[in-house]
Amino acid sequence: CIYGVDVNPLAVELCKTALWIETVEPGKPLTFLDAHILCGNSLVGLVRPHLNDGVIPSDAYTALTGDDKSVCRDLKKRNDTFVTEGVQQRFEFIVRETFGETQSLIGEIEDMPEETIEDVKAKQQAWMYARSAERVRQAELEANLFTAAFFAPKTKDSIELVPVTEDINGVRLGFGARPGVEQFVTDLVREHRFLHWYIAFPQIMARGGFDVVLGNPPWERIKLQEQEFFASRSAYIALAPNKAERERRIKELERPDATPAERALLEEFNKAKRESEATSLFVRKSTRFPLTGRGDVNTYAVFAETFLNLMHAEGRAGLIVPSGIATDDTTKKFFGYISANGHLVSLYDFENRDRLFPSVDSRVKFCLLTLGSAVREAEFVCFATSVDHLKDRNRRFVLTSRDFALINPNTRTCPVFRSQADAELTKKIYSRVPVLIDESQGKEGNPWGITFARLFDMANDSHLFRTYNQLAEGGAVFEGTTWTDSEGRRWVPLYEAKMIHHYDHRWATYEPDGTTVRDMTDEEKLDPHKEPLPRYWVPEEEVEKRLLDRGWDRQWLMGWRDVCRATDERTVIATVFPRVGVGNSAPLLVAQRAEPALLAALLANLSSLVLDFHARHKIGGSNLSLFILEQLAVLPPSAYDSESLGFIVPRVLELLYTSLSLSPFARDLGYDGRPFQWDTSRRAILRAELDAYFAFLYGLTRDELRYILDPADIYGAAYPSETFRVLKNNEYRRYGEYRTRRLVLEAWDRLRAEGLIDDVGVINALP
Repeated sequence: CIYGVDVNPLAVELCKTALWIETVEPGKPLTFLDAHILCGNSLVGLVRPHLNDGVIPSDAYTALTGDDKSVCRDLKKRNDTFVTEGVQQRFEFIVRETFGETQSLIGEIEDMPEETIEDVKAKQQAWMYARSAERVRQAELEANLFTAAFFAPKTKDSIELVPVTEDINGVRLGFGARPGVEQFVTDLVREHRFLHWYIAFPQIMARGGFDVVLGNPPWERIKLQEQEFFASRSAYIALAPNKAERERRIKELERPDATPAERALLEEFNKAKRESEATSLFVRKSTRFPLTGRGDVNTYAVFAETFLNLMHAEGRAGLIVPSGIATDDTTKKFFGYISANGHLVSLYDFENRDRLFPSVDSRVKFCLLTLGSAVREAEFVCFATSVDHLKDRNRRFVLTSRDFALINPNTRTCPVFRSQADAELTKKIYSRVPVLIDESQGKEGNPWGITFARLFDMANDSHLFRTYNQLAEGGAVFEGTTWTDSEGRRWVPLYEAKMIHHYDHRWATYEPDGTTVRDMTDEEKLDPHKEPLPRYWVPEEEVEKRLLDRGWDRQWLMGWRDVCRATDERTVIATVFPRVGVGNSAPLLVAQRAEPALLAALLANLSSLVLDFHARHKIGGSNLSLFILEQLAVLPPSAYDSESLGFIVPRVLELLYTSLSLSPFARDLGYDGRPFQWDTSRRAILRAELDAYFAFLYGLTRDELRYILDPADIYGAAYPSETFRVLKNNEYRRYGEYRTRRLVLEAWDRLRAEGLIDDVGVINALP
């Protein structure tokens, strides 16, 4: 009853050997396993016998590395013409009735005895006979023709051999494929190890799939990583400072006087690159992977979808995958599908901090994912570090499809809670406050009118970047933070995420060498003229063009750090900064319809502890992606009246306006005075007052605010949840106390005494 597939022939032989060792009986021959343990690529081929009605998609003829684009166009035209003119008969791409007879025959073969060597030989011969049946060979050829279209090299020499839909139709009608095509495809099958599940295991797939599917699939990006490829082959290429320079060095391998070793390296690179491109093309365009075949595909994601498709309707599938399967952008469609359609049984999330896997980095997060059918509620444990944590009732919680729709309405992805209390409090927040952008409601679901912008890509736009030394050596004149070159062109700073923090665009600065970065000191920030140095500068006209293309005409910008973690001191870090160039690690938030006062309130909301609390339950990796930000519970503009803005805006202004470079922001808020002095003690009090006020606006009680600040304050040190552990530990080292907790709770009590907030009638969500 055990079946297995692996792309590595040695793994297949080792598996057979292990099974024989486990099941051997003295005096009896080794069992026949060739029909059960197969060598093949689980991801390249068809799972079930129907796909596109046997029509090869036009995208199969996309030009890859080494392909002739004109040949690709001709093949696409030939394929499309055959399909659209209706010459091919619209057979459903299914297993014929005669193939069904083969399924029955293989089922009978499974029951044959294996008591003697002769029995085993007879079983092997019967299996080979069943596999060689005409209808089986025909079905396999059809599937191979379909798959090979994605992998076939498309050159002038191969143009008549690359399969098109016409060849599949010819096989079905009994004419066969065009001359030479079948052998050409056979060579591709051997090279890439296509595997079609319904042909490999017909008796299993005919009954609906496997009862149990188990695996620990590889976690690798299908796209070839150039730096990794050359790491062991050419340090000169691997250590290039950026993508543009790396591509230039690879091009050097093509020069006429290249050495034989360089030509061999280029050939090896192009072959590896083409294979990864072909696999990616099949995964994304064959329609076998409608849920995970998107973006920069990782093998663990497409394996997860394969497991789901191999599973019988009443079966189970279990696999070990990165925890990002439940939270990441590229897997949100898959997780949304399994959570909304009753396929999610359980997800047990682990951190490797206690070295469950000694040779794996301690920061790696992985999960045990179990799939099934008709499941009403799924069970979760998150942030476990040992198997014993799965037994802790405080760590276990359940979520229904309705909960997924409430907390992540756009994607149905999974929040990651450490405890039942985290789950209940987060559900309360989302029951009172809408997400920033609810896609299901159209324009009404985006009350701020927000769009997002990534201004400069640090890899693809690197040709526009100049360093301090490059500009200086070129004769440019430096004044303030900008350069003016000999042609009169102005170069402005390119900000990166590491340079900003809460209410602070002067968090970090580079030294002129462009490699050393350090935090700016409080003494430096006392000078309102002092600005950070970036690593790069970009042309001012390019910045202006890109901002105006996005409809932003204010003389300041608002954005956030894309790189973050749920375990950092703080997670969501947003601020306002001058109108400069900005790298993709700090995406911009553009809200053209909102007045500056409301945008100040929005920034305060994004910087609040209560938002940070529930944001931490959305982030499984190290990125605050757009789809996560859009689904944070953010107060809409209608939540603010003149009284609340009168409380929020002056505090935001004082926190932000400590540098003359933000005078346009101050003027937009109606303030024409000098910048406020940088005062760390005063700033801590202002931020605490905003944190307390936003907890009130979110409808929290004082005890719920205490829980957000430190769960141990409510449930004791043994409780499994943690919210701002790193912040707490850092402040104990710095101040001898958890200063933020004291200041925020003092602010709550002070504001309540002044009548600015209350918690009367607010329901406590803590269990």
